[in-house]
Amino acid sequence: MTRYGSQFGPDLTFLGVDRCDLDDPSSFADADVVIVGAPFDGGTSYRSGARLGPGAMRSTCYLAHDGSRPSLAMRVDGLKDIRVVDAGDVEMFSGDAARSCSDLEVVIEKVAASGAIPLVLGGDHTITWPDVTGVARARGWGRVSVIHFDAHADTGNIEFGSLIGHGQPMRRLIESGAARGDRFLQIGLRGYWPPPEILEWMAEQRMRSYEMTEIVARGLDEVLTESFAIAMDDCDGVFLSVDIDVCDPGHAPGTGTPEPGGLSARELLDAVRRICYELPVVGMDVVEVSPPYDHADITVLLGNRVVLEALSAIARRRKDARDGTTWDPRQPLLADRIPGE
Repeated sequence: MTRYGSQFGPDLTFLGVDRCDLDDPSSFADADVVIVGAPFDGGTSYRSGARLGPGAMRSTCYLAHDGSRPSLAMRVDGLKDIRVVDAGDVEMFSGDAARSCSDLEVVIEKVAASGAIPLVLGGDHTITWPDVTGVARARGWGRVSVIHFDAHADTGNIEFGSLIGHGQPMRRLIESGAARGDRFLQIGLRGYWPPPEILEWMAEQRMRSYEMTEIVARGLDEVLTESFAIAMDDCDGVFLSVDIDVCDPGHAPGTGTPEPGGLSARELLDAVRRICYELPVVGMDVVEVSPPYDHADITVLLGNRVVLEALSAIARRRKDARDGTTWDPRQPLLADRIPGE
């Protein structure tokens, strides 16, 4: 696959990081993370526009696009302390879901096989099917658990006459064996879908879904701790999939299927920080950011920050592993407190 660049709009890398060419293995041989754009929204069932998400998340920031972002909380630079490169967009035609998903899967497998973490900018949630499949082919079929943030379960079967769409990727993954149902954790579900027969199928697969009522009652930290134990039981790594509509529409209005009553932006960022610091993340995607429905870049900026929070936490995890130090991502770095406090 020749590097396509940006399928829509200016050819920019994520906040100015180096480019790589997937046809030239030397350009990403030392990469810790390879960013890939998946500008596909042919699987949407309501509002489209997520095809413009990758370009928007790469570019929306009030700071210089200089390939550097020191984290105030984590005291690392997620774009410099680990090697992050951008492969550009996979050319995806939203009118041909099967071909587009196949092309993306090939790219993700290639990145994962190199040892790097593929971090995919969506695109609608259809892309998680090829994303996780590509990682599983490289890292071990059924050996990668999934932590999935979303308002919706995305476990439908046939929607609008198609097996492929943004309401079905999790079923396709489990049916194929790429991911195990009993190591599939869903966080933030709410609203009025899916219907009982789909919930029954999910129960048969032994999926664990944390609906918002449970999260509010138990607390997000407790839910995350429990989900981590399940995710790492008899699996070698974790794929993190973040649908931006897991957040309340007041925090993420620019999305295809908004559902009131979700997480706050702060809760999502804290959760991503914990996951990427505490667990061996081997792949990630951020999906359903739809710039045409956004207001004042609220949603696009949140998507950008989800990526940065993940990169910073990965950098901090690797720094602590190298230095023999530890850190609680829920606490401030006490060494940085003002003397005398």
